[in-house]
Amino acid sequence: MTTELPTRPDLTQLRGQAKDLRRAVVGGNPAALKRAEALKKRPDEFTLRDAQLVVAREYGFAGWHDLMTEVGRKQVAERDLHRWFGVQLNNETWDLLEQIGPHSPLADRERLLYAAYASTYHWLEAGNTANHARGEHLIASVAVRIGEPDLALRHARRCAQLVEEHPEAMEDWDRPLAAEVLARSLAATGDGPGARAAWERAKQLVEVVAEDGERRAVEDLMKTEPAWP
Repeated sequence: MTTELPTRPDLTQLRGQAKDLRRAVVGGNPAALKRAEALKKRPDEFTLRDAQLVVAREYGFAGWHDLMTEVGRKQVAERDLHRWFGVQLNNETWDLLEQIGPHSPLADRERLLYAAYASTYHWLEAGNTANHARGEHLIASVAVRIGEPDLALRHARRCAQLVEEHPEAMEDWDRPLAAEVLARSLAATGDGPGARAAWERAKQLVEVVAEDGERRAVEDLMKTEPAWP
């Protein structure tokens, strides 16, 4: 039975439904397992992408992308479409980042990378220089994760360049993030000394982030150190 999409759907809530479904399937909840049975996946193989597909189909769409597009279409009169897609693609990329790595299927790695590029494109249309820098950070983070070190380093350096050349446009947490992703990218390319220098700089810069919540967010990201060569 198809569930009707609300008049004003909220993709954040829909994404939350997918996360809840994945947790329930992994936990062996009978109702959740029934919802997911068409995918023929073991609970320990059931990913967030699988959960998103189930949720999308329950609303009558072929896949998550189709559902997201329809949600955006319904909201286009209320908010800037570029900004909306920039936010949603950014959030989706971070949601999937921990589940996809260098040994994941090529299609999954490509999807993650292209989502990061797409988010950055939309922010270039709707945002400012800080949004551009954050998009470069996102692309570099994805490239490190999927095993594309040269690509990661190119975008990490562009992120650092934007942050250094336009300090007036940045928040205080943009600087440690730029150093953090540069360190990971340098480590991925085998430049140990450069990576350690950038990592130390990131640790120094995060200490001067004024707002507690923002500082903790950067610190949480930095709990996992680069893969030192």
